[in-house]
Amino acid sequence: MTAVPVFTAHNGFRLPAVGLGTYRLNGEDGARSVAAAIELGYRLIDSAFNYENEGAVGAGVRASGVDRSEIIVTTKLPGRHHETSKARTSIEESRFRLGLDATDLHLIHWPNPSAGRYEQAWQALVDAQQRGTVRHIGVSNFLPEHLDRIEAASGVRPVVNQIEVHPYFPQEEALALHAERGILTEAWSPLGRAREVVNEPVITEIADSHGISPVQAIVAWHVARGTVSIPKASSPEHQRTNLEAAAIVLDAAEVEAITALGRPGGRLFDADPATHEEM
Repeated sequence: MTAVPVFTAHNGFRLPAVGLGTYRLNGEDGARSVAAAIELGYRLIDSAFNYENEGAVGAGVRASGVDRSEIIVTTKLPGRHHETSKARTSIEESRFRLGLDATDLHLIHWPNPSAGRYEQAWQALVDAQQRGTVRHIGVSNFLPEHLDRIEAASGVRPVVNQIEVHPYFPQEEALALHAERGILTEAWSPLGRAREVVNEPVITEIADSHGISPVQAIVAWHVARGTVSIPKASSPEHQRTNLEAAAIVLDAAEVEAITALGRPGGRLFDADPATHEEM
């Protein structure tokens, strides 16, 4: 089994450097994919209320045969459930759908700042953690001002901020801020525009020099930067090669060369958390 580096948050919470993204892994096929990934050695599984696959994820966790205490299951609170009473119900529904005694990591999916209710959503997560139905709490797509506001209001700092990070959008300032505060960075869409970025000469050259694939080079780049990547993979072969990339060590020059691929407007779509709304 691949030895996967582990990153630690300000409160001692630990995440493996590579997890499994489950967007569009649904139904029985999705459950089988999750179980297969866990059997291969994955210990971080990422889901969301809006993915409509929490049931499949929970079924995969149970079918894997791996001790529940070894697996970190993540889900996310949707924008339409930010108001206090809706947030509490949504958090409970996620746990019931997953079929777990507690959610290991529960995130706010998007801040939706124009609605102005993400503080209520955060307090609902704080309360759920205090009740013991959620073990750890964090956020996704939060900007510095959003992080400041929820911590000032609650006195509780997120353990994770899951944001868009890939070679075309390396997010250097966000990573530095998170590291300073002991907040773990998780990268969604860690491969970015995979069909385009894997053909970048700098990445193919690095991959060739290590005898690995371009995708593995990108995953190794995330690990070197201290970022948890959660690439989606349904086939056992892709799951295995993504996980094996956690053990690949790039030197500082290689990391810098991939980071230099960042470009203005590098986001995959118009998803600036200052304006983007996702219900």
